[in-house]
Amino acid sequence: MSELMGKTALVTGGAKRIGSAIALGLAEEGVNVVVHYSKSRDEAAELQEDIRKLGVKSWLASADFNDPDSCKQLITESFELAGKLDILINNASVFLASAIDSVSLETINAEMSTNAWTPFLLSRYFAEKAEYGKIVNLLDTRIVGYDFNHVAYYLSKRMLEVVTKMLALKLAPKITVNGVAPGLILPPKGKDLSYLEFQKEKVPLKKYGSVSNIVDTVLFFLKNDFVTGQIIHVDGGKHLIQTIEGL
Repeated sequence: MSELMGKTALVTGGAKRIGSAIALGLAEEGVNVVVHYSKSRDEAAELQEDIRKLGVKSWLASADFNDPDSCKQLITESFELAGKLDILINNASVFLASAIDSVSLETINAEMSTNAWTPFLLSRYFAEKAEYGKIVNLLDTRIVGYDFNHVAYYLSKRMLEVVTKMLALKLAPKITVNGVAPGLILPPKGKDLSYLEFQKEKVPLKKYGSVSNIVDTVLFFLKNDFVTGQIIHVDGGKHLIQTIEGL
């Protein structure tokens, strides 16, 4: 029996891609899941049904992170729906093209808001209401290098890296805070598997990963009570090479 059995988690951006895989992975461990979504109501409802088939409870919670009050409302609603929260997975993210010679303050603010400020606020509100708990933030392995094609996104994930470590100290001892930095896992929107096949040559292990690699790492953090402030790069060794994209 999993030590996570009976726990309850909130997964932001849980309706699609890595978020949905994490939600299902938690459910398989006996964790009840609040699935947050913004616009993907149909996908969230389908995921909720899949989660319930695994014998655990699931709830849907909608929140638009462009609304400054949405973070507190989401945490409050999640506690009301589930009765408690033990785990917060900050997965929701925006990934927009933004070159260094044309990126706007508007774009930077938009990505900072969703990718860094929102996880910070959610974590703060979660810590205020949870007696004990665990937080896992989803980052990106490109934080070790530079990305001139996605400047706003890159800066937001670097900020989330700092937030992860600061909160690990501030919220100790009752809450652990860690981060997972995925590498080549899924093709970007509009791309197919041929994108991964091409990009894997830049990875030391010469292959791309799967969402199960991310789920396993998240579960490692959730099952370990003596790890906080850590970021694990699930990227086939890509973080060992400081890459520069778009220079």
